Amino acid sequence: MARPKKCRRICGRPAHSCFKPNGIPLGKLKQVEILPEEFEALRLADFENMSQQQAADQMGVSRQTFGNIINRARFKVASSLVEGNALVLDYKEPEQ
Repeated sequence: MARPKKCRRICGRPAHSCFKPNGIPLGKLKQVEILPEEFEALRLADFENMSQQQAADQMGVSRQTFGNIINRARFKVASSLVEGNALVLDYKEPEQ
Protein backbone atom coordinates (compact mmCIF):
# COMPACT_ATOMS: atom_id res chain seq x y z
CA MET A 1 0.00 0.00 0.00
CA ALA A 2 1.29 3.46 -0.88
CA ARG A 3 2.17 5.85 1.87
CA PRO A 4 -0.40 8.66 2.37
CA LYS A 5 0.60 12.03 0.91
CA LYS A 6 1.57 14.57 3.55
CA CYS A 7 -0.01 18.04 3.41
CA ARG A 8 2.32 20.68 2.02
CA ARG A 9 2.27 24.30 3.15
CA ILE A 10 1.72 26.57 0.15
CA CYS A 11 2.19 30.30 0.83
CA GLY A 12 2.74 31.76 -2.65
CA ARG A 13 0.30 32.09 -5.49
CA PRO A 14 1.15 32.60 -9.18
CA ALA A 15 0.39 36.01 -10.68
CA HIS A 16 -1.06 34.35 -13.81
CA SER A 17 -2.51 30.96 -14.61
CA CYS A 18 -0.64 30.32 -17.87
CA PHE A 19 2.57 31.21 -19.73
CA LYS A 20 2.84 30.40 -23.41
CA PRO A 21 4.70 31.38 -26.57
CA ASN A 22 3.42 34.59 -28.21
CA GLY A 23 1.25 34.36 -31.29
CA ILE A 24 0.12 30.76 -30.89
CA PRO A 25 -3.36 30.01 -29.56
CA LEU A 26 -3.40 28.01 -26.33
CA GLY A 27 -5.55 25.33 -27.97
CA LYS A 28 -2.76 24.52 -30.43
CA LEU A 29 -0.08 24.04 -27.78
CA LYS A 30 0.78 21.07 -25.62
CA GLN A 31 0.05 22.08 -22.03
CA VAL A 32 2.40 21.23 -19.16
CA GLU A 33 0.80 21.56 -15.72
CA ILE A 34 2.72 22.88 -12.71
CA LEU A 35 1.15 21.77 -9.42
CA PRO A 36 0.81 24.25 -6.54
CA GLU A 37 3.51 22.40 -4.54
CA GLU A 38 5.88 22.59 -7.53
CA PHE A 39 5.23 26.31 -7.95
CA GLU A 40 5.88 26.85 -4.23
CA ALA A 41 9.13 24.88 -4.43
CA LEU A 42 10.30 27.04 -7.36
CA ARG A 43 9.31 30.20 -5.50
CA LEU A 44 11.17 29.24 -2.33
CA ALA A 45 14.32 27.77 -3.91
CA ASP A 46 14.81 30.01 -6.94
CA PHE A 47 12.96 33.25 -6.19
CA GLU A 48 13.48 33.46 -2.41
CA ASN A 49 16.92 31.79 -2.75
CA MET A 50 16.37 29.43 0.19
CA SER A 51 18.41 26.29 0.71
CA GLN A 52 16.58 23.02 0.13
CA GLN A 53 16.48 22.37 3.88
CA GLN A 54 15.03 25.83 4.65
CA ALA A 55 12.45 25.48 1.89
CA ALA A 56 11.54 21.94 2.99
CA ASP A 57 11.00 23.19 6.55
CA GLN A 58 8.83 26.04 5.21
CA MET A 59 6.69 23.58 3.21
CA GLY A 60 6.51 21.03 6.01
CA VAL A 61 8.15 18.18 4.07
CA SER A 62 11.47 16.34 4.26
CA ARG A 63 14.51 17.66 2.39
CA GLN A 64 14.44 14.64 0.07
CA THR A 65 10.75 15.18 -0.75
CA PHE A 66 11.47 18.84 -1.44
CA GLY A 67 14.34 17.83 -3.73
CA ASN A 68 12.01 15.53 -5.69
CA ILE A 69 9.37 18.28 -6.00
CA ILE A 70 11.86 20.94 -7.16
CA ASN A 71 13.41 18.53 -9.70
CA ARG A 72 9.97 17.81 -11.22
CA ALA A 73 9.14 21.53 -11.33
CA ARG A 74 12.43 22.54 -12.94
CA PHE A 75 12.10 19.79 -15.55
CA LYS A 76 8.60 20.97 -16.46
CA VAL A 77 9.71 24.59 -16.81
CA ALA A 78 12.79 23.67 -18.85
CA SER A 79 10.89 21.32 -21.16
CA SER A 80 8.23 23.99 -21.74
CA LEU A 81 10.87 26.55 -22.70
CA VAL A 82 12.84 24.16 -24.93
CA GLU A 83 9.83 22.57 -26.66
CA GLY A 84 7.65 25.72 -26.79
CA ASN A 85 4.81 24.30 -24.68
CA ALA A 86 2.30 26.24 -22.60
CA LEU A 87 3.03 26.21 -18.87
CA VAL A 88 -0.26 25.99 -16.95
CA LEU A 89 -0.23 26.82 -13.25
CA ASP A 90 -2.98 24.80 -11.66
CA TYR A 91 -3.99 26.69 -8.52
CA LYS A 92 -7.28 26.00 -6.81
CA GLU A 93 -8.47 27.80 -3.72
CA PRO A 94 -8.23 25.56 -0.63
CA GLU A 95 -11.56 24.18 0.58
CA GLN A 96 -12.61 25.23 4.05
